[in-house]
Amino acid sequence: MQLLNSDIKNKVLDSMMQIIEARKDEILEANKKDLEAFNRDDQALYDRLVVNDAKIKGMVQAIREVRNQDDPVSQEISNDTLDSGLKIINKTAPFGTIMIIYESRPDVTIEAAVLAFKANNKILLKGGKEAFHSNVVLVDCWKQALKENDLDESWITMLQMNREETQEFLRNPDQPLDLIVPRGGERLIGFVKEHAKCAVLVSGRGNNFLYVHPKADWAKTIEVIINAKTDKISGCNALDKVLVDKNLPEYEFRIKELNEILKAKGVEVLADETSKAALADNAVIPNEDTWYEEFLAMKIVLGAVENMDEAMRKINTYSGGHSSAIMTTDKEAATIFMENIDTAAVYHNASTRFTDGGQMGVGAELAISTDKLHHRGPLGLKQLVTNKYYVYGDGHIRV
Repeated sequence: MQLLNSDIKNKVLDSMMQIIEARKDEILEANKKDLEAFNRDDQALYDRLVVNDAKIKGMVQAIREVRNQDDPVSQEISNDTLDSGLKIINKTAPFGTIMIIYESRPDVTIEAAVLAFKANNKILLKGGKEAFHSNVVLVDCWKQALKENDLDESWITMLQMNREETQEFLRNPDQPLDLIVPRGGERLIGFVKEHAKCAVLVSGRGNNFLYVHPKADWAKTIEVIINAKTDKISGCNALDKVLVDKNLPEYEFRIKELNEILKAKGVEVLADETSKAALADNAVIPNEDTWYEEFLAMKIVLGAVENMDEAMRKINTYSGGHSSAIMTTDKEAATIFMENIDTAAVYHNASTRFTDGGQMGVGAELAISTDKLHHRGPLGLKQLVTNKYYVYGDGHIRV
C-alpha cells in the first residue's frame, strides 16, 4: 500500500467519526442480532459482545484519540554520519499488512483498524462468528469513510472464514502478510503459531497474580483485590490468584476476612492446600492445572506462601506473563519483586486493571502483548511500526 500523508489519514478518521454517529442505530440493531443468537453460558464472552451507547461513544473517542496523535510513520530514530562519509538515517516504517484474529468485542473492529490505518498498515480483521452482524456494519462504515476520501477500500478487510479456511489461509495466504496478532486463549495462539508463515505477536492470556507482603496495608489490599477481581471479569487484566504471605500479622484472621468479603461479592473462592486449614469451608483447587488457568469469571484462588521468594517463583512459573502486583509498604521489597517478576506489567500497591492502553496513557490499543519482541504491553499507535535504514553514499564501496 502506498505511503499516505497525515492529512489524508486524518480526513478518513474524521469521516469515520461522523459515520459511526450517523449509523449508530444500525450498529445497535446489528449487535442486537448477535446478542439474541448468543448462548449466555459464557458470561465473559457475552459481556465483550455487547455494544451500547457507551461502547459507541468509546469507539468514537478511540478514533479521536488516534486522529490527534502524531503520525508514527517516517519518524527519525537516529541520524549518523560515519567516518567513511556514509550518512545513515534510521526511520520508523509501516509493517505492511497486519492480520488480527479476535473473539467477540466488536469495538476491536474499530480500535484495531484505526491504529493500523493511522500507522499506514493494511489490516485484515478476522473476528469471531458471534459478532458477525456487528462487524459487517462496522467494516462497512470503514469502507464508506475510505470511499468518501477516494482511497482503496482494501485498506481494511473483514475476513469471513471458518477454522479450516483460516488454517489454510495462514499456511498459504493469497496476499503478503507481515504480522499476525491473535487475541484470545492459548488454543487460538497455539493454532496461529503452528500454521502462520510470518511474524506472530502474542496477545496472551491473563492469569494475573497479586502477592500480599507481610508489610501490606491491609485496608488498601482488600480494596485493590476486590477491584482487580470484580471490576470487569471479562478483562484479560482481571485478577485470578492471590498469594498471602504467612508472615502477615494476624494471618489466619485476615485471610478469613478476605475470604468472607470476596464471597459476599459473589466470588467463588478456591483454596490451596496450605490455606485450607484457615479456610475450612472452601473448595480446594482440583489440581496443578488450576494455577495456570485464566478464569474470566467470578472465581479466584487464595494461596499461602512462606516468603516473597516463593511468591516470585510461583508467579513466574504459572502466570500468563500479563500483569502482577505486590501489596506492601516496604519500598525495597517492592523494588526486588518488580525487578524479578517476568510479566508485561508489574504493580506496587495498585490494581492489575490498569493494564490497558487508555489507562496507561497509550490511547487506543490493538492488544496487550505478552511477547518480548518487538514490544511488550499495550500495542498502541507508536508500536504498530517497524523501522528502516536509509543509507546515503557517494559511490561508496566496501573494501
